[in-house]
Amino acid sequence: MMSKAKLVSMIGAAAAALAVSTVAYFEGYVPVVYADPIGRMAVCYGHDDQMLRLGERYTREQCETLLADDLVKHAAALDCFKRPLTDGQKAAIVSFAFNVGAGAVCKSTMARKANAGYPSVEWCSELKRWTLAGGRVLPGLVKRREAEYRLCTS
Repeated sequence: MMSKAKLVSMIGAAAAALAVSTVAYFEGYVPVVYADPIGRMAVCYGHDDQMLRLGERYTREQCETLLADDLVKHAAALDCFKRPLTDGQKAAIVSFAFNVGAGAVCKSTMARKANAGYPSVEWCSELKRWTLAGGRVLPGLVKRREAEYRLCTS
């Protein structure tokens, strides 16, 4: 699987393993295209693509490839952090970017605080503010942000 190898080369083996397991756990494996909580078409491990057709099926291998491709794309958010990052911080940022997009991560208070030299416990706590989808707090996002915070501060 080329994408997984690319992810490992971009962020390291430990960070890649943490990011893959975190995103897979919180997104869940759904091999049939579905509408997510805010009505966007998704499949597999939360792969978001509005060209998907409701009910279309994917194999486990296709899903794993999509997940790796998505994480490679969202790992670009790490370029916005101008400080050394731990494996846990890399994994948390990539998981967060998977949800909100690399652009939002790069413009976030979290990135600004990290780059300004704030302690990780402070800049990582910004993750906990991102719990809304479709204008409402989702319990799954609250749990995910707590897990990302724990990764980020570990």
